[in-house]
Amino acid sequence: MTDAGPSTPNPSHVVVIGAGWAGWGAAKALCEAGVRVTLLDGMADPTGSTPLTTTSGKPFEAGTRGFWKDYPNINALTAELGLSNVFTEFTTSAFWSPDGLEATAPVFGDALAWPSPIGQVLATATNFKRLPVADRLSIAGLLYAMLDLNRSEAVFERYDNLDALTLFRSLGISERMINDFLRPTLLVGLFKPPEDLSAAVTMELLYYYSFAHQDSFDVRWIRSSTIAEQLIAPLAQRLIDRYGLQVLGGTLATGLNLHPDTKAVASVQTRASATGENAVIDGVDAVVLTVGAKGMGALMAQSPACAAAAPELVDAGTLGAIDVVSVRLWLDAYVEVADPANVFSRFEALQGAGGTFFMLDQLQQQTEAALWGGELPRGSVIASDFYNATAIAALSDEAIVALLMRELLPVANPAFHTANVLEAEVRRYPGSVAWFSPGSFRQRPPLETAIPSLVCAGDWVRMGAREFGAKGLCQERAYVCGLEAANSLLRRGVVRSADPGGRAQHRVIAIRPDEPQVQLGRSLNAQVMNTADALGLRWPWLA
Repeated sequence: MTDAGPSTPNPSHVVVIGAGWAGWGAAKALCEAGVRVTLLDGMADPTGSTPLTTTSGKPFEAGTRGFWKDYPNINALTAELGLSNVFTEFTTSAFWSPDGLEATAPVFGDALAWPSPIGQVLATATNFKRLPVADRLSIAGLLYAMLDLNRSEAVFERYDNLDALTLFRSLGISERMINDFLRPTLLVGLFKPPEDLSAAVTMELLYYYSFAHQDSFDVRWIRSSTIAEQLIAPLAQRLIDRYGLQVLGGTLATGLNLHPDTKAVASVQTRASATGENAVIDGVDAVVLTVGAKGMGALMAQSPACAAAAPELVDAGTLGAIDVVSVRLWLDAYVEVADPANVFSRFEALQGAGGTFFMLDQLQQQTEAALWGGELPRGSVIASDFYNATAIAALSDEAIVALLMRELLPVANPAFHTANVLEAEVRRYPGSVAWFSPGSFRQRPPLETAIPSLVCAGDWVRMGAREFGAKGLCQERAYVCGLEAANSLLRRGVVRSADPGGRAQHRVIAIRPDEPQVQLGRSLNAQVMNTADALGLRWPWLA
């Protein structure tokens, strides 16, 4: 990699707006190409070097996020940073309903590999505790639809315009399979129930995480503290030290200004979160926009010239977003739960939300004292997240904690009834994640916009020719999209690399290819269905 710092003569200047995975991916690729980069975010310290804590000093992180088997680029990043002991081993996950344990997702690991989905069926034969075999087998029709999904752009759009629940029923999937397994899975995977989700994006997610390969669902977690401290902080420090990255924390982008003649980005208006002070970043050659729908809408409303030049971003800003509530509990007793990662299913008290809980004292047992902010550990520490959580967010903090301790958690172990909460932290994040609603695909922002010097990145961004195998609300997809956004600016000559003869673009590692039987199935399906389309024949659910 080029080790060019800010002393390069007349380097291009790119502003990256947003410090999530996409923002850091873009900053990394641009910095390493010798481009001057300013990264800004509303968080006080987006570098991860200042831990997010409760008032008593205990660590807190919004949304417990896993790292799946097919995260090759994030895995490569950890190796590059020399981080050898960041993740736990791959772990099992459990689904809980008011009736008790519903299912357990196994770890496939190095088990005998079978062609997908045969391996998944064999391995999970005894993992469903209540769902009858006939209901499980009724999902077979969905496997065919997955083969059909990417036959052409027109076919994909027809699936995108369809809601997932309608597709499930059209394919003959049983109501029990839908309600006992698919619905809770989607509520914690895409954060909405199937009737509110694009059938296309739903199938992309289920294929990527469950059906692409036997071990696609193998997942692991951060072994200690938080993702920000373990992964983002060392990356940020490297980019600051080696490449002169400028990070503006506590800073909101409030407007994008264009050159009146060229329509290229000229400057970025900002406001300090703490003081309300306004400022302008001048001399900008390009912008990488890594915000969600809520942020996109607000920014376009204050950037009239940009909105007029790139109306696709205005459309993206009108898409819906999903409310999230994150909770962390510190208990006075250890409560045993067989699986460290868990999903709540079919609880009426969730009021339509999806829910998860994680036994952090199990996942981070080797550094348990850190979970207590250096205090002597006294019991279990639980992280719980609620998605599609508008109704949950309206409850008081006390009511949310009571919901967990009195109704939800005791299903996994009645001992939660007698444990006491020593400290609780409840935080609400309205409109914080993307909603892949039916028909939303064409409205999602493109990686390359109508303004050549303005690119978008994030897990909701359409990547076009650079499309990546990771799908849905996914750390790997967001990170790769950030790399690709930076690569686009470099490839098209919008910004200048410090080393034109070197490797200007950042490497992107592809996920494993589809298995042979999947490739064959898609080819055969395309031959049959393209002929049927020419004759005006379609599957009933796409008519």
